[in-house]
Amino acid sequence: MIAPAARAALERALGTRVRFDAPLARHTSLGVGGPADALAAPESAAEAEVCVRACAEHGVPLWVLGGGFNTLVLDAGVDGVVLRLHRLRRLDVETDGVLFAEAGVSHAQAMRICAERGLAGLEFAAGIPGTVGGWIAMNAGIPERETAAAAREVEVVAPGSARRWLSRDALRFVYRGALGMPPGGVVLAARFALRAAEPRAVRAEIERHLAHRRATQPIDQPSFGSVFKNPPGERAGQLIELAGLKGLRVGGAEISSVHANFIVNRGGASAADVLALMRRAQDAVRERRGIELEPEVRIVGRSR
Repeated sequence: MIAPAARAALERALGTRVRFDAPLARHTSLGVGGPADALAAPESAAEAEVCVRACAEHGVPLWVLGGGFNTLVLDAGVDGVVLRLHRLRRLDVETDGVLFAEAGVSHAQAMRICAERGLAGLEFAAGIPGTVGGWIAMNAGIPERETAAAAREVEVVAPGSARRWLSRDALRFVYRGALGMPPGGVVLAARFALRAAEPRAVRAEIERHLAHRRATQPIDQPSFGSVFKNPPGERAGQLIELAGLKGLRVGGAEISSVHANFIVNRGGASAADVLALMRRAQDAVRERRGIELEPEVRIVGRSR
């Protein structure tokens, strides 16, 4: 529950762009999860900054939800404010092959402008679901290349500080994260250093990555993307498959029969169903190989 003073501050900052006791399942790719105390949808980076500041001043927890991928919202809902940045969608090609993208820009938008303008360097991200903000926060990528390789600088805001740009080196990207992200930091925008190429070649490379995803991932079913990080020298999906868990169902959730590192909603799944499958996978891989699978998906919300 958000205290009256905090509620009033959020309403002053965002007006009708903040809703209280707001359902979240419709805003997540898996389609599960309970309500948030508040759901904020700023229409500019300046409004997002005000929201971050208001939450910090009133001691209200703040969670960021981009495209709703890579996030499991628990059934009991989320304390505090969930910040959706889907309205921050400015996308420009600047000088010298630099692509500016706000946090709410989708993967499809980014691929489209790269193909149209002949900008190479982000094709590996074709089909990686979510938004630019999520790409940066998670250092999204494939085994051969990650977002950090293309990122030049990132605009962030954090409690107690104004918006500022951080260089790639300052962010200290690691596998599925950035050690240099300030505590409570929110990604607002990024600049990517790309190179000029023939649009036809860029489109062909994008299509190659999309075709691979269509052939190897359950993209036609609700999921939140990869469930577990790949252990060093191993593939999480292969470990789960070798443990015999492909196709295992709990309630409405299923370990995908296409790719075992995906959990899909077959209809009516709950977050509890998903967590049960995650535990089954972790237990089976631990018992079979002695490897501890670490979640890649972010788990958000009240445990009960």
